Order: sequence, then structure tokens, then C-alpha cells
Amino acid sequence: MSAARSRPTDDKVAQDRDGRVDPASDRPEPEVVDSFEGTATKGAERLHRSWRALLTTGFFGGLEIGLGILAYLAVLHATGDHLLAGVAFGIGFVALYLAHSELFTEGFLLPVMAIFAGRGTFLQLLRLWGVTLLTNLVGGWVFMWLVVQAFPEFTEVLTDSARHFVDAPLDLRAVALSLLGGFVITVLTRMQEGTDSDGVKVVAAFAAGFLLAGLSLFHSVLDSIIIFGAIHAGAAVGYGEWLAWFWYVVPLNLLGGLVFVTALRLVRASELPEVPGPDAGTRPGKDGRRR
Repeated sequence: MSAARSRPTDDKVAQDRDGRVDPASDRPEPEVVDSFEGTATKGAERLHRSWRALLTTGFFGGLEIGLGILAYLAVLHATGDHLLAGVAFGIGFVALYLAHSELFTEGFLLPVMAIFAGRGTFLQLLRLWGVTLLTNLVGGWVFMWLVVQAFPEFTEVLTDSARHFVDAPLDLRAVALSLLGGFVITVLTRMQEGTDSDGVKVVAAFAAGFLLAGLSLFHSVLDSIIIFGAIHAGAAVGYGEWLAWFWYVVPLNLLGGLVFVTALRLVRASELPEVPGPDAGTRPGKDGRRR
């Protein structure tokens, strides 16, 4: 390479022979910009939904994740294999994706990115989380009543599955299972936002279902719906036991998704000139000029 040509020095800057920095070398990668803008836009749409939209998407989210639980119970009843049943559970995530419904734990990434971009408020986030969690549980409760009436033979697997959660003591293992549950579901959202291929998104849904249900990770909505099914079936499980498990799983799911996935995405996005922050005036814009 001739001395007159620009030479790459490392992954941070590229200088010519006079030591001048190529403006393009200090710009964020286009895919990072596109990813941030896409997630912020989708997150803002969720934050600004009407009450009617929030109620319906959350309720249908509970019903549709119930489809995955129904598939999980059917396979577990027939084979006794939790891992195979976990793969079947992925049907629920596929239904959520194709029907554009809302699952509480899906809100750990997109709406937070929208707030970071200045396109929503914390109160809107709390409204989204609170309404979605409540309506997910109501939808799942209704769906499991139907499942128990239609398939009484699932009572044993429902009881065993529910007792796995409500009998768990609040110890380090329970904390880890809850953190992993929040992590997996948030990674699923991140993976599906990272591709335009419907086929890849479906594969990601089955992969996340395998991990969540197949390994019996603690997930506040999914596992609550299973517990509701056991209660409907007359198992020796009560709402008090459910609440004693539920109260700590929700914040730990939040922590697992927000800290291990969303926070790292925010760190990556903080270098973008489009986002607010203390360095917004010194970072290069799309034209290469510093603001």
C-alpha cells in the first residue's frame, strides 16, 4: 500500500500519512443505527397504545401462550420427556409473534429502548408492564379452565409441573432460575428484532421455548398459567402458594432481562449521535461532523 493512501490502524480510527482521522472511521456501524432506530420505533408504538389495544393484546397474549402450554402438556403426558415438551412449547411463542400479541416479559427490551431514545415516559412503561401482566394472567387463567375441562387426563402432569414451582424455596437456585427466565425471553426478543426472516424468527421462538419450558426455568407468566391449570384441575395447590412464588419471580425476571440484555444494548446504543446523553454534542453525526 502506498504512503499516499489511507491506512487502517485499528478498529477505532483510520489515519492518513498526515495523521488526519478519516471521519467515516468514527461513525457507528449502519447495522447498529438501524437496529436502534427499529427497536425504538417498535417500542414507542407499544408505549403509546390505547387502553383498548393494551387490554386486548395482553389478554390474547395469555390465550396464545396457553397454546404453547397445551402443546407442552400433551407431549409431556405422552412421553414424560421435559426437553421434548419444551420444544413443543415453542408453538406458543410462534403464535405470539404471528398474532402480534403482547407478553409481559417481551416488554423488557423494546419499550426501554424507546424511552432511552426520548420517545416515551417511565409512566407509560409502567402502564404497559402492569396492564400486560394482569391481562396475560387473566387470559391464561381462562384458557387453562378450558384445557382442564377438555383434557382431564392432564391433571397429573399439571400437578407435578405446578408443584415444581410452588414447592421451590427462595434460595440461590430459585434466584438463578428466575434470572435465566428473564434473560432467555429478552434474548428471544433481541434475536427476532435482529433478522427480517420470518423463518429465523420461528426457529428462535422454538429455541427459547426449549430453554424456558424444557429446562423448567422460572417465568412469571408461563409458569403462573401452569399453576392456574393445576388449581382448576383440583390439585393440592392454592392461590396463596402461587403468590408466595410469584412475588419474587416477577422482579427477578425483570432484573434478568434488563441487566443482562437491555442494559448492554443501551451501552452499545449510547455511542449513537441520535440518542440523548452527555456525549451527544461531541459524537459524529451521519454526515461525519461532530455536533
